[in-house]
Amino acid sequence: MDLRDLAYFETIAELGHLGRAAERLGRSQPALTKSIQRLEQSLGTSLFQREGRRIRLTPAGELMLRRARQLRQDIEETRREVRDFASGLVGNIRLGCAATMAEYLLPPLVEELLQRAPEVTISLSLGQDDVLREALRGGRLDMAICSRILDDPHLASEPLLQDQVVVVASREHPLFDGPVAIADLCRYRWVLPAPGVSSRRWMDATFQAHGLPPPQVQIETNAIPMLPNLIARTRLLSFVARETLDGGLHGMGQLREVRLAETTLTRTMGLAVRQGAYLSPAAQLLRGMLREHAGRFGG
Repeated sequence: MDLRDLAYFETIAELGHLGRAAERLGRSQPALTKSIQRLEQSLGTSLFQREGRRIRLTPAGELMLRRARQLRQDIEETRREVRDFASGLVGNIRLGCAATMAEYLLPPLVEELLQRAPEVTISLSLGQDDVLREALRGGRLDMAICSRILDDPHLASEPLLQDQVVVVASREHPLFDGPVAIADLCRYRWVLPAPGVSSRRWMDATFQAHGLPPPQVQIETNAIPMLPNLIARTRLLSFVARETLDGGLHGMGQLREVRLAETTLTRTMGLAVRQGAYLSPAAQLLRGMLREHAGRFGG
């Protein structure tokens, strides 16, 4: 079984179209057809079936796709491990972090890491937990700091610290003119992350539990901590980490917490890695630092 044939197979399966796969890969359609034929001959089964001008995976093809992706990840991790070993480098960390907590957690964490390992390199990705989860599963991240993941057998997540996420509004928002109840929040529109993000799911469920419609989302974004000036200039509500709000970063001082016990989310942040994945010496060092002192970095 040729590794190049497996790579071609992945692309064809992703696009579901031989012509588009040929364009992306810079190969001719006959060359890709022969590649698939070699794979099918070695496996003794068909991997694709035609549906008009498109093709789709057979059940055997779906199984093969899962195995091919796993094999590609294993090969890439082997390359990284051997390269680290041969060169004696501390290594590179592909780190993901939830956008709502990156600004208060990462600066002290990275500062101490660089003091301990000055040569380490970091590829940093900020995003919501749904994006980070998929990047971990796909082997594009080594680890991610986000809401603890407990429902994915492919990922291991250990608790680090607890934080709270609270509703915020402009300091001049009409909500602050008198007592506030959760039903009052329904009168205004929101800036919130996508429905797949855990904090958004929690908020929707909270409104439902109180017999209320879900928040009316006017702006859906994965970069809420970057939008305080917008929130401060409108009557939009949002949901941010209390540490981010209290720190006054990027204009957060223009915002004020809408204090409601019902809409205060206490969550456990965790460090997630892919089960059995290779971690460079630098990534292992970072993991150890977080295990020992997560509360100090997040406080």
